[in-house]
Amino acid sequence: MLYVMCIFMLGLVVGLMVVASNPSPYFGALGLVVVSGMGCGVLVGHGAPFLSLVLFLIYLGGMLVVFAYSAALAAEPYPETLGSRAVALNAMGYLVGVLVGASFFWGDWFGGLWFTADELTELCLGRADMAGVALMYSSGGLMLVLSGWVLLLTLFVVLEVCRGLSRGALRAV
Repeated sequence: MLYVMCIFMLGLVVGLMVVASNPSPYFGALGLVVVSGMGCGVLVGHGAPFLSLVLFLIYLGGMLVVFAYSAALAAEPYPETLGSRAVALNAMGYLVGVLVGASFFWGDWFGGLWFTADELTELCLGRADMAGVALMYSSGGLMLVLSGWVLLLTLFVVLEVCRGLSRGALRAV
């Protein structure tokens, strides 16, 4: 499980570098999907599969809205890919920054964070996230409903912005 967590964390850092170094919205959205998938994999490894599923669904909905809006505003016939010179130079700069940061924090900074949730005992009868699910629905139910309404409002705003020249008030942006 340790190797799987290392792969998830490496994919998270590489995906963040792709998002930060790519000016094209198409490949930026692909990088965001990779980053959210890897981050949710890290959460699953640490014992929060329900929270990971909820976050992944919310991130996918939000990224769909952002991708549709950015693709509507910046329609490029030939977008820059990861192989172009400017994007590769940006990615190399971010890689150097990550390596410098990793060498600065390379000591014993992580402590016991590499252990996953159910590896510490031999026989585990209950999952580590069972109390979190109940707490999310009991105390956090209002926030869950409020978040759903905010996402619905965001969808209506994006649809109004992208509606067209004749009826959209914000289309001149």
